[in-house]
Amino acid sequence: MLIATVSGVAVTVVFMISWKSSMKRDEMYGCRKWHLIVVMMLLFSAPLRAEEPLTIAAAVDEVVEANPDLAAISARAEALAALPDQMGSLPDPWLSLKLLNLPVDSFSFSQEGMTQTQLGISQMLPFPGKLGLRQDAAEAMANAAGFGVEELRLTLIRDVKMVWWNLFFLDRALEVVENNQMLMRQFIEVAESKYSVGKGLQQDVLLAQLELSKLFDRQLELEGQRRNESIRLSTLLDRKATDVLLLPRRVAEDFPSPRDEALLVARAAEVRPVLAAQAEQLKAAQLRLALAKRDYYPDFTLGAAYGVRQGDNPNGTSRADLASLMFGMSLPIYTGTKQDRAVDQRSAEQLQQRYALADAHNRVEAAIGRALSDYRRGSEKAVLFKTAIIPQAKQTVSSMLAGYQVNKVDFLNVVRAQITLYNYETQYWNALSSARQAAARLVAAVGEESVYE
Repeated sequence: MLIATVSGVAVTVVFMISWKSSMKRDEMYGCRKWHLIVVMMLLFSAPLRAEEPLTIAAAVDEVVEANPDLAAISARAEALAALPDQMGSLPDPWLSLKLLNLPVDSFSFSQEGMTQTQLGISQMLPFPGKLGLRQDAAEAMANAAGFGVEELRLTLIRDVKMVWWNLFFLDRALEVVENNQMLMRQFIEVAESKYSVGKGLQQDVLLAQLELSKLFDRQLELEGQRRNESIRLSTLLDRKATDVLLLPRRVAEDFPSPRDEALLVARAAEVRPVLAAQAEQLKAAQLRLALAKRDYYPDFTLGAAYGVRQGDNPNGTSRADLASLMFGMSLPIYTGTKQDRAVDQRSAEQLQQRYALADAHNRVEAAIGRALSDYRRGSEKAVLFKTAIIPQAKQTVSSMLAGYQVNKVDFLNVVRAQITLYNYETQYWNALSSARQAAARLVAAVGEESVYE
């Protein structure tokens, strides 16, 4: 059997050749040559595209391009961007065609002097300043929606980064489990070897086998968690839940120093989209309040009409056509139940938006503080595990295993030392992942990538 793998695609070719004693050497050579040609054709006909690991940068680019929630809110922002021009335009004029004073006894257009066919046009004119306020308020809401798109983009990037780093941790944890499974098998071999020659105890073998079974249980648990996180990431990237996501096995393990917290808070006040969106909503509320106060003033209507008459006057002259002009205005006389209540409503809305803006500032500042604290704690913990704790634990395991082989160390202590090392290695990757996730939260809280010195 010959098994060939080309870029993740397995091509299996099975040769079953019955060699007969009467087969000539030339025939055998020709048969082998033909089979070799078939193998080469199958190999090179297989797809040559290898599936590349999903880097965190590629995941970020993909979520910005493919996430349906971001596409939906972007479409909403585009819709709101079309409102200001509409709100700042005058109402459509009215064109009227009237038939006035037509006698019903004869329905004659020339019998009565007042009978006329009238064509008119009218235009409603809001009180000066109302259109501008409506347009400015709509523009502020459109700007808020645009900042909302940027805020959602930051949130999605943060979520993708956090899920990606959690997946990376689970991959490394599974790798540590597999390595410890191999080591535990070696412990079992050592324990069985000593037991077979009468220098060891059967309980040592059973203990090692029990710990190996626990590692298999841990592997199942981690694989289940990875499956769930993979589904979460696939959903964010608008992929199928059944897609298998492969991540790089190694990443940079350095931890750059973040900027001072006060500087980050000040920078967030300038660039964080959610704060800009809240400020625009406050501006819109202030403009709507000013518009409500303008409703105490009347709106006007201007119109003109031209009436065409038929027939002659008693003196024999033709009847002249008639022109009409119209001026009208609204009468805001129900101010107690309309304008006063509208001003109260808009005042409360403005106060609400003012408090919401202050609360948003507090939330952003708190998010920066928490993310910064988590990043520093995770990075310091990871460095401590990598440079001190794990090397010391490895030396302890090696020393105890050597001592056990010469009956100077109890087997239980060897197993405990190896389990401790396994826990430390897992905690290291967890600390690294937690620090990277905290960095993602910090970037999202500030509103830009430049959060390091």
